[in-house]
Amino acid sequence: MRLIKRIFLGLFGVLVSAGICRAYAPQKMTRQQYIDKFARLAVQEMTEFRIPASITMAQACLESSDGNSELTRSSNNHFGIKCKSNWSGPTVRHDDDEANECFRKYRDAEESFRDHSLFLSTTPRYSFLFSYNPKDFKGWAYGLKQAGYATDPGYPAKLIRIIEEFRLYELDGMSGGYARTGDKPKHHFSLFGFLKRKAPVQVAAAPGGVVRVVEKRNGAWAFTAVEGDDYTAIANEYGKKDWQIYRYNDAYQGDAPLAGEPVYLQAKRSKAPRGNDFHLVQEGETIHSIAQWYGVKMQSLRKMNGMSETEEVHAGQQLSLRKKIR
Repeated sequence: MRLIKRIFLGLFGVLVSAGICRAYAPQKMTRQQYIDKFARLAVQEMTEFRIPASITMAQACLESSDGNSELTRSSNNHFGIKCKSNWSGPTVRHDDDEANECFRKYRDAEESFRDHSLFLSTTPRYSFLFSYNPKDFKGWAYGLKQAGYATDPGYPAKLIRIIEEFRLYELDGMSGGYARTGDKPKHHFSLFGFLKRKAPVQVAAAPGGVVRVVEKRNGAWAFTAVEGDDYTAIANEYGKKDWQIYRYNDAYQGDAPLAGEPVYLQAKRSKAPRGNDFHLVQEGETIHSIAQWYGVKMQSLRKMNGMSETEEVHAGQQLSLRKKIR
């Protein structure tokens, strides 16, 4: 009986330990979750380096196995970039084409995405890609293979499949070209985690043939501006008073939205959605552009961060998006 008891207790201990291990094992991200988490970085890099955000995001999905690869988990390397002779930063060893190869190691995902942009923009064999239309994601996909980014002959097709299946072309500002009345995408992406299509998407043709895709952004209806838009015309288009559109968008009479910038048809919120606690200001961003991006009133953003009415943000500054800084 004692022997049976010891065996039973031993088996019980093994089962309990296995349960604990499963409970604490890192959960794999789905591709959708990975896109939702990192799409903002792809857009930020596109703004500065003119690399299509759709390409950056698709490459990250493919190279990092949606953030689940051992290399990505151990070194924040989302693009499989190897050390090369000009790399002087931290490294990690990983089996790839050969055993124990040298790969770059980063402090965080932001550093990895930035190094990917620098890698493409400063390596001579990729220079021809920057003569392509930034919205030509197919040209970029085949160009990357031609330049030798990957040895897999099916690499371009894999990138294109991800871009089209998850509508990543919308990151490049191309949503108008793909929107159709009654379009119900199988997948969606979420910039900063809040462009989730829980509410219905409204698709309508604006004057001049522009297609508007109006959807909820942090709880308020909004669409993406195109070149030539102005707030007064938008007010007329949607049956609003021009002062309403100016107020909703923290704008003044005579201001015009920038192409690619959200335009709100309702009042913005006083804080960003859950999961968006802070924002690290990038070069070229303003308090207004950040407020627009997150769907937050500019006055609220200033108040949360103890900023005066005339104070502007600067690169490297961390802004609170949900709570007032004490």
